[in-house]
Amino acid sequence: MKGLFYSQDASANQAPRQVYNWRIYALACSSSMGAAMFGYDSAFIGGALTLPSFQKRFGLESAHGTKLANLKANIVSTFQAGAFFGAILVYPVTEKFGRRLTLLLCGLLFNLGAIAQLASSGHVGAIYAGRVLTGLAVGASSLIIPVYISESSPPAIRGRLVGLFECFLQVSQVIGFWMNYGVSLHVPKTLDKQWQIPFSFQVVPASLLVILMFFQPESPRWLVKAGKADQARRNLSRLRHLPLDHEYISWEINTAQRQIEAENSLGANRSVWAKVQQAFTLPGNRQRLLIGMALMLLQNMSGINALNYYSPAIFAAIGFSGTDVSLLATGVFGLVKATTTLILMLFLIDRLGRRRAMLIGSCGGIVAMYYLGGYTAQSHSFTSEHVPKDGGAYMAILMVYLFAFFYALSWNGVPWVFCSEVFPTAIRSVCLVFTTCSQWLAQFIIVYSTPYMMTNITYGTFLLFGTSLVVGIVFIYLFFPETKGLLLEEMDILFSQRGPATAKRRETDRIIQDRRNDGHAQAVVAEKWDEKTDPMIHVEAV
Repeated sequence: MKGLFYSQDASANQAPRQVYNWRIYALACSSSMGAAMFGYDSAFIGGALTLPSFQKRFGLESAHGTKLANLKANIVSTFQAGAFFGAILVYPVTEKFGRRLTLLLCGLLFNLGAIAQLASSGHVGAIYAGRVLTGLAVGASSLIIPVYISESSPPAIRGRLVGLFECFLQVSQVIGFWMNYGVSLHVPKTLDKQWQIPFSFQVVPASLLVILMFFQPESPRWLVKAGKADQARRNLSRLRHLPLDHEYISWEINTAQRQIEAENSLGANRSVWAKVQQAFTLPGNRQRLLIGMALMLLQNMSGINALNYYSPAIFAAIGFSGTDVSLLATGVFGLVKATTTLILMLFLIDRLGRRRAMLIGSCGGIVAMYYLGGYTAQSHSFTSEHVPKDGGAYMAILMVYLFAFFYALSWNGVPWVFCSEVFPTAIRSVCLVFTTCSQWLAQFIIVYSTPYMMTNITYGTFLLFGTSLVVGIVFIYLFFPETKGLLLEEMDILFSQRGPATAKRRETDRIIQDRRNDGHAQAVVAEKWDEKTDPMIHVEAV
């Protein structure tokens, strides 16, 4: 089972090979249908706004300037507003009922919102309401899915499995981009069917989430936390493809129990407010929470969601106008981003590491954004009706794709992986509320303001995003430690160290290695003691 289902395990207690089986991948893929809901929406809605049938039905064709920007911003950003509150409201639900049932409810809620949009019949208010509902579902599921996968994963492939969240998001984005291109070519612009087809496809990933999650187990670590250790052992045995009494299963259960007991002794089983205080007052917890929130903010400040939601308008702004042309360029953008994300998450993230990927990707993104800012400033493409399709214009297109490549290599999935793996079990959900809300708040700000920025500061939009990446690379270098290969329970060691990010990981590796050596030495001493004191062993030895 080597290859995709196998990875080199460098942890203190190496997992048996049976652990790397298809069941854990099935769990990750099933829950990641919630990411597909998010990805498809973020891709299709920007292109749908440019479809002639949608513009005519909802009054966009007669709007211009600030009025048009306002309509676009409202239609797109109501989704982010719903997602922000979904991430907050889901916390008590997932704490009480678990990860699996909550994901089922998210799929049903998303379908309800999609149906409301299809039934809008030209009433933009119904579009707003439907997008709020789909946003609530996506905001809630985006908090649950990474932690559900992380809590169920073996350490050696945890990054890869959590990365499937981003892989499904990217593949569904490709579908959304090309769906709009397909209907623009093959469905007459006079028919409502042109915009209804991409809107109706929203129900596919949500329905698959509901169906597939019926066959998946609850998170073993959540069950341990809920006092259901026997059920946790059964679920873990199923996922690891090992007997119930296998020593590795017992070790995982005991490790989780010890961590939860230690956290409860510090007050982690108290009220939500007490957990919030614990997250912000204990230095190790506060440090990783602030890093996670900063990553989500900087991820959006890179400009990716401006490209995701408004890429047709952005391609038009650099000289490639026409609905079909801009949608085609947008589809290629999605393919580049999805392909790179798949390669990173499936084959590189647990080898290349989180930190190195972020540094490399940030450097490439800076070059791309600054070129786009310089080109649009020189060509006046935001204000001129006729921009020549010269070498500079084609280089601008290339830079958009280059940005997609480097972003997918770094900021696309690594912040989600980091936030899913670093927080203590007892306060993980509370911390993820803050990091996920930071994601959706930052996304709301960028998505809502992008139409106005493109109208008012034009090329400065790209310069702002490029400068944000400069800030991001400095932040990563100083504060972002490498987390690959560590157990969830070993993150406390990593974030209890002082000094810059690289020094933290070096000291953590030293401590873990010392503990491993001490454990081995104690086992040798115990074995020798038995040989001296146990008569049977002594006789056999003689």
